[in-house]
Amino acid sequence: MQTQTQTQTPASAPAGAPDPAYDTCVANRLRPQAVARGIPGEAFDRYMVGVTPDRSVLDLLDAQPEFTTPIWDYLAGLVDEQRVADGRAMLETHRDLLATVSSRYGVDPETIVAVWGVESDYGRVHGKRPLLQSLSVLSCFGRRQEFFRGEFLATLKLLHDGDLRDPAITGSWAGAFGHTQFMPTTYARIAVDGDGDGRRDLVTSIPDALASTANYLKQAGWQTGRPWGFEAKVPAGFDASLAGRTSRRPLSDWVARGVTRADGSAIAPSDVRSALLLPAGHSGPAFVVFRNYDAIYSYNAAESYALAIATLADRLRGGAGLATPWPTDDPGLSRAQRKELQTLLLARGHAIGEADGMIGTLTRRAIVEEQQRLGIAPADGRAGTRILEALRAAR
Repeated sequence: MQTQTQTQTPASAPAGAPDPAYDTCVANRLRPQAVARGIPGEAFDRYMVGVTPDRSVLDLLDAQPEFTTPIWDYLAGLVDEQRVADGRAMLETHRDLLATVSSRYGVDPETIVAVWGVESDYGRVHGKRPLLQSLSVLSCFGRRQEFFRGEFLATLKLLHDGDLRDPAITGSWAGAFGHTQFMPTTYARIAVDGDGDGRRDLVTSIPDALASTANYLKQAGWQTGRPWGFEAKVPAGFDASLAGRTSRRPLSDWVARGVTRADGSAIAPSDVRSALLLPAGHSGPAFVVFRNYDAIYSYNAAESYALAIATLADRLRGGAGLATPWPTDDPGLSRAQRKELQTLLLARGHAIGEADGMIGTLTRRAIVEEQQRLGIAPADGRAGTRILEALRAAR
């Protein structure tokens, strides 16, 4: 519950603007708690030099793409040909390292690399928000203050212990950072020294990051040599109320209900516990999932995220992708297609910055204008196939 003084500065206040409520929270709440955790006051003050509040991070608490983006859009951007090709290149480049990590933790190289690809595009995108800034604001205001306070204090402890060396380190708005985007408390609990230099460095050390990711999955219950699951097909009239990650049944039960593999071939019945997922309803792709899917899901508790990791790993093994199309007449775009869309918008005079494949506010506004001009309804700013094809035709 926020105090009255904590609501005096609006969330829309620009970064770095005077914010007495924030200053009070840092001095009277965060600093004493850090000291109680073994962080000397002098060290706390040193780490927080130059840290100014930016309450815009509060707007992101209810806007996580895993929960707000249609699954066909989410997967189109994360499991595209570019990410598959880059992932296969990473498998080759780090073959020996991955073999060692896989042998030690029991997690296959493709799954490890898939996590890396989805989390940071193989180390290209670590996040641009200063961790201490975001986590301190989230510790003082908004929902889940206690959770974010734990992450803030864990970041300070990592700095104090030497795992992290730069107080200005950046990451995601919620505090995840490094090659495979560990939260600070997860870093403290799970990270390992994969390169043997005596330090756990998930920011600049690929061996540390990949070994730590494998260790995370192992600790989450990964079963060596077993699949995460597979794409399936459900019969007409299937009772969709039976679906769901936590609705576990023997695999033979799904077989008895007419579930097959996606190509229609029979599933070998067994007593292995499994669940059936229908992320887009009866008319979309179906998935039978096992314990390893749960291990992936625990990394970021969202079905679309877990399916992105799982299906990217399958593509890295040489799979062809999903057999069943998503139930939409306006499929999502790959990153290459998003860049093409932005290039077409730039050519029409929209000031959206560079064509980088990242669909931000300026791109969405430009799409709305073009949807209205072209008579495409709804004019919702969504980057889909329909607006891309319309702009192609209008050239």
